[in-house]
Amino acid sequence: MAGAKSHDYHILPPSPWPLLGAFAGLFFAVGAILYMHSAPYGGFAWTFGVLSVMATMAGWWGQVIKEAKAGDHTPVVALHLRYGMILFIASEVMFFVGWFWAFFDFSLFPSTVDAVGGVWPPKGVEVINPFAFPLLNTLILLCSGTTVTWAHHALLHGDRKGTIAGLWCTILLGLTFTGIQGWEYAHAPFAFKGLNYGAAFFMATGFHGFHVLVGTIFLIVNLIRAYKGDFTPRQHFGFEAAAWYWHFVDVVWLFLFVTIYVWGGWGAPIHAG
Repeated sequence: MAGAKSHDYHILPPSPWPLLGAFAGLFFAVGAILYMHSAPYGGFAWTFGVLSVMATMAGWWGQVIKEAKAGDHTPVVALHLRYGMILFIASEVMFFVGWFWAFFDFSLFPSTVDAVGGVWPPKGVEVINPFAFPLLNTLILLCSGTTVTWAHHALLHGDRKGTIAGLWCTILLGLTFTGIQGWEYAHAPFAFKGLNYGAAFFMATGFHGFHVLVGTIFLIVNLIRAYKGDFTPRQHFGFEAAAWYWHFVDVVWLFLFVTIYVWGGWGAPIHAG
């Protein structure tokens, strides 16, 4: 019969989102650079890039959701979606490996970096007390990993109220983490510019904070979908992807806490603020 499908794959129709997404990413990156260099209309360009990326996310993901509801996500397609998410998280792991590599290079071989004076942390640098707000944020993320797992198990057992409650708890914990990190940055005893310690610290922990924000948005989208009844115990890859991403964020933070806050600041004077 004409048009009959003889395979388990879903052949995508032509879509504008890959091309629009590429240009949105370009506008976002160029706009951010112009904004950071105080170029004329830099703020406008960056805002346009941010809005373009958000529009692409909404349109593209909305299309994927429609495909799922239409039954296009066969077991083979669903498996490959999982492979794609696993590869994406693996690429994110390698992204953070670069920042960890830079921090270990500075700390293990300080004599090769003139700016740090042969010691690490550099002389005169006060570090953040790891057992104050950083430890609190560690406990918050560990608790959020528990609540997102609770939501997942509730979803598997058809408990919609439990899924929604677990997502709400995870989102609130993620927002709390972001707020505490923002306060910590505002009161940090060292600056980003002109200091290897500050640059390595803010780049590693700052990008993690960005990932927490992205993960929180991911969970908010899933919360909205949970309220709409989009998920079933058999079909809920969108939730699984968000949960995997959130656990990845948790694990990265544990490494950041141990290596940068505890070990990386060992022996340096602790800021009293």
